Amino acid sequence: MEKNKYLFTSESVSEGHPDKVCDRISDMIVDSYLTKDPFSRVACETLTTTNKVVLAGETRGPKINQEEIITKVRECIKDIGYDQEGFSWKSANIETFLHEQSSDIAMGVDSKDNKDEGAGDQGIMFGYACTETEDLMPAPIHFSHKILRLMAEDRKKGLIQGIEPDSKSQVTMLYEDNRPTKVTSVVISTQHSKDLNQNKVRDLVLPYIRKSIPEEYIKDLDPKEIYINPTGQFVIGGPDGDTGLTGRKIIVDTYGGAAPHGGGAFSGKDPTKVDRSAAYAARYLAKNIVSAGVSKKCLIQLAYAIGVSKPLSIFIKLADGDDEKVYNVKKIIDQNFNLSPRGIREMLKLNNPIYETTSAYGHFGRKPSDRGEFSWEKIDKADLFKL
Repeated sequence: MEKNKYLFTSESVSEGHPDKVCDRISDMIVDSYLTKDPFSRVACETLTTTNKVVLAGETRGPKINQEEIITKVRECIKDIGYDQEGFSWKSANIETFLHEQSSDIAMGVDSKDNKDEGAGDQGIMFGYACTETEDLMPAPIHFSHKILRLMAEDRKKGLIQGIEPDSKSQVTMLYEDNRPTKVTSVVISTQHSKDLNQNKVRDLVLPYIRKSIPEEYIKDLDPKEIYINPTGQFVIGGPDGDTGLTGRKIIVDTYGGAAPHGGGAFSGKDPTKVDRSAAYAARYLAKNIVSAGVSKKCLIQLAYAIGVSKPLSIFIKLADGDDEKVYNVKKIIDQNFNLSPRGIREMLKLNNPIYETTSAYGHFGRKPSDRGEFSWEKIDKADLFKL
């Protein structure tokens, strides 16, 4: 590889991947509590395996009976598309072990002496934005998500027959002078019905590469570098083929490895948990900074301590050559943004039940909705950062 050239790869997984099934269910629990009380506390973990779902975690807020929860779990599984012998919305055994939140955690978060409320946990969170795509996301993860999202949409509409919910994608791109110039390989593995042979699977899947990736990036893509189900048959999938757990796809959820991750998962957590809310705030800041034209890239790190409202540190890194702008950007953030847990929740309206839709195809690079989902993707503060 020549100097100033390198390959970079990101992967995505579909909503039918076992871990994503768990993320969906955990976020459904968060939304269910926030719908009844916007100040509920939720930390829900989900496990799935062959025809079984287990929920565990802590909640504080309204009482929701087990039957209502189990019914909603079945609705999630049905919407994803699972009605298979090894995993079905109709027959899956569903157990819930949710219990009251620890009083020690509650004391730190709800301290009466702290008007901004304390963070729900310690930790570091990162936000990132770049000019590689219109959504200000790294190109490899953006295209990986889009392939699977479009496949899922057509599967649910009945426009693609024989393709089942569990799938993965992977896109490798060549970068020259730190800009993506072309796709060098694509991998798509998808669960399918036993009636489809691999040639038919390939015929069904190939069009989604062209639908998802601009022609300029794939015009020179070698057909031999397109791998569809490279291990062969993929009939047994989903939780029947592999155990799933909430929070195991944190790189898929964020920037595909193009930026650091603090380590904390998002799904299943109410917005007092800064693992989630502060990561959203950091993305919001980074996206508005890049949208303002300050820099082609922006990385922001926030750090918190449990029970303490203000961030312990704010770190900002811009693209090479823009280092002198960091001081002014930091000053603008300090003067205009309340990054306490409460300040973030109010700024981005995070106490609404907006989380189930975030559970697949990435928490970032999505379109804000009229219902309040993906409020952190708005670029309504860009004018503040125009230096």
